Amino acid sequence: MSAGSYYDVLGVARDAGEQEIKKAYRNLARKYHPDVCKEPGAEEKFKDINEAYSVLSDPQKRAQYDNIGHDAFKNASKGSYTGGGGYGGGFQADFSGFGDIFDTFFGGGGGPKGPRPGADLLYRLSISLKDAAFGTEREIEVMHSESCPECDGTGSKNKKIRVCPKCGGSGQIRQVNQSLFGQFVRMTTCPDCGGRGKIPEEICRRCGGSGHARVKRKVDVHIPPGADTGTRLRMEGYGEAGDYGAQVGDLYIELLVENHPRFTRSGDNLETEIQISPAQAAVGSSSEVKTIDDRTVELTIPAGIQHGTALRIPGEGVRRRGHPGNLLVRVRIVVPKNISDEEKELYQKLLAIEKKKGPEKKGFFKDFVDKVMGQED
Repeated sequence: MSAGSYYDVLGVARDAGEQEIKKAYRNLARKYHPDVCKEPGAEEKFKDINEAYSVLSDPQKRAQYDNIGHDAFKNASKGSYTGGGGYGGGFQADFSGFGDIFDTFFGGGGGPKGPRPGADLLYRLSISLKDAAFGTEREIEVMHSESCPECDGTGSKNKKIRVCPKCGGSGQIRQVNQSLFGQFVRMTTCPDCGGRGKIPEEICRRCGGSGHARVKRKVDVHIPPGADTGTRLRMEGYGEAGDYGAQVGDLYIELLVENHPRFTRSGDNLETEIQISPAQAAVGSSSEVKTIDDRTVELTIPAGIQHGTALRIPGEGVRRRGHPGNLLVRVRIVVPKNISDEEKELYQKLLAIEKKKGPEKKGFFKDFVDKVMGQED
């Protein structure tokens, strides 16, 4: 990707609307398409334009991009190959082609096509809330197509290709039909070369002339801190192989953050709860709280705290962009179901003290004692 943000690539403001982004993309795509623009670097520029539009045209990906910044968004897509074999376990893969975003606007009918780039792949990966909060490295297994090692992706046994004699290298067949209104010309994809314009001299036995071989690979995925459900990580060049000489597709990792039994997430904050007795709530106390990475933190409970109050532990939330969120501990005051005679006597004394304050003042333990007395009736 060239220097600058995706907004700079398309030449739009950060608050640009959907139609403005689409218009900018269409204009730039027409200008820099390799079949139209022969300037040096046009192909790389066209690739940058498509990459920027693929992110900014998707509301979810655009929000993630705006949230974590350009560098973090790009760095999140870094990964590496390791050898085949073995199974990562615990994952579910769903692979599907994203298609050529350029065809969305211009269709597949006009002009020579040239080598077709490889399709993108989508892999859905489940991670824990802890991994989402702190970031992690995961290894996944991907089945995709690569260049055939026997013919180097040419599809030819002798690694030589030649111009398709049927279409003359254009990749298309021109069909002319005569009608009452004159000639009607229709362009169709060449059936011999599939639109590539070239065919192998001798068919490779291993790949049958396709130039591709199905391979199972292990891929190391870097998941950045702060990832959330729906986050997509782009791994450039790990998708399907394209035609000989064409660009390889990309692999997109879509994340699903699993529910946690003790914590919920709200932005960069995590929330959990503790249970305390009415006595602890009245006079104040302290309690040990487990963080999401299983450390123990001492929490001070102030006197007179109310049921449902959230106490904040700074810096124990999601570690996104080096600025961790907070851990919110919600207090639940629990009324015991069974109390001893001594405890009952003490609560009755407290109730008597509260009654002396006057009927207009509601005491802290009134509701509690009413519940206890009601259980014994």
